[in-house]
Amino acid sequence: MTDPHTTKVLVIGYVWPEPRSSAASGHVMQILDVFLQQSWDVTFSSPASFGEQRADLTALGIREVPIELNNSSFDTFISELKPDIVLFDQFMMEEQFGWRVEKHCPDALRVLESCDLQSLRHARHQRLKERLKANDDNNDFHDLFAPALREEFEHMADTDLAKREVASFYRCDLTLLVSEVEIELLVEQFRIPRHLLHWNPLMVDLPDSAPVPFEARANFIHIGNFRHAPNWDAVLWLKTAIWPLIREQLPAAQLHIYGAYTPPKATALHNPAQGFHIMNWAEDALKVMSAARICLAPLRFGAGIKGKIVDAMLTGTPNVTTPVGAEAMHGEEPWPGAVTRTARDFADQAVQLHNDKALWLQAQANAQTLLASRYQQSLHGPALIQRLLDCQRDLASIRRDNFTGSMLRHHHHKSTQYMAQWIEAKNRLN
Repeated sequence: MTDPHTTKVLVIGYVWPEPRSSAASGHVMQILDVFLQQSWDVTFSSPASFGEQRADLTALGIREVPIELNNSSFDTFISELKPDIVLFDQFMMEEQFGWRVEKHCPDALRVLESCDLQSLRHARHQRLKERLKANDDNNDFHDLFAPALREEFEHMADTDLAKREVASFYRCDLTLLVSEVEIELLVEQFRIPRHLLHWNPLMVDLPDSAPVPFEARANFIHIGNFRHAPNWDAVLWLKTAIWPLIREQLPAAQLHIYGAYTPPKATALHNPAQGFHIMNWAEDALKVMSAARICLAPLRFGAGIKGKIVDAMLTGTPNVTTPVGAEAMHGEEPWPGAVTRTARDFADQAVQLHNDKALWLQAQANAQTLLASRYQQSLHGPALIQRLLDCQRDLASIRRDNFTGSMLRHHHHKSTQYMAQWIEAKNRLN
């Protein structure tokens, strides 16, 4: 029987976690692990169907409870569970279930986990589409990468997605963000109070063994879930612009591209004669990353921080990326590889790292320093727990001072509640 004083946590997931398929799910699993280390009682629920590679949460001692959208059965479930903390995984879950949580468990701390700022990623994607449509030269994006925060805000502010997402941040008692850049954007441009946000990057344990040496490695690697639009765009840029430039200098070079949910349009790019290999899903991403000499992450848009680059650092694999890939990932620390803005520079830097052992070893050393300074679970896990406990203690004052959030909850929850009840009634008739 659960100790009545044990903190109860309900996590409402957009999907069931697949940590071997996406960094977003990996971050959720890291947060769950932090909760379990506190011996908290954790329940995970989601309205999504089970994915191919979902984690076995029950083996970790986490209760799994499927839930339905627009169904009052959730009201009974949460009323009986009586969680102390409810964590919404992505803002859409807060939109759907926030009003039910507030109605039936008003004293529960409501926390939102944002793996990336989706409205920022979407706005950047739209800019890239416009750029590609207007200019056939897709090799030079020098003026597109990482503009000032004010410019990012101007591209986002009028979008429905930004209004929904930022409103959800206000409605919650605390929002977890992986990117310091996104925190600054929200505070400086969207005027969200800083005390409603908490920096919680990817949290890892430092490697306890030496990485695979330079001489034992071969080939280039790219890895990323194909359902994530920035990853698919990166593969296209590799195929059309970057990889041919690398092969000009290294005619025997091989590129292995791994990703979950590989679509036919990706497998159609497989071309061994060009050294371009679509490898599908990697059962062990760290293992295949350890075998590669260079990780390529040519991200032309995106948000958050990049799991593939953290994996590269964990395995001592130098990487080449763009300002989008490196954003919010290294602070004042030197980059463990190279950050580039054009296809030509990207290819040149990749070849140089591939061939120059001294440069490669320096990049590897930079990765170890960076992991220790910014990504240790032993630092960020306790900081997260302390922040949650502080918020629980000060919950009344947090909510009183967040009048904008209270106002948004009042209007949003009423409209969402009536819509959900209408949909549920309509479903009964059908």
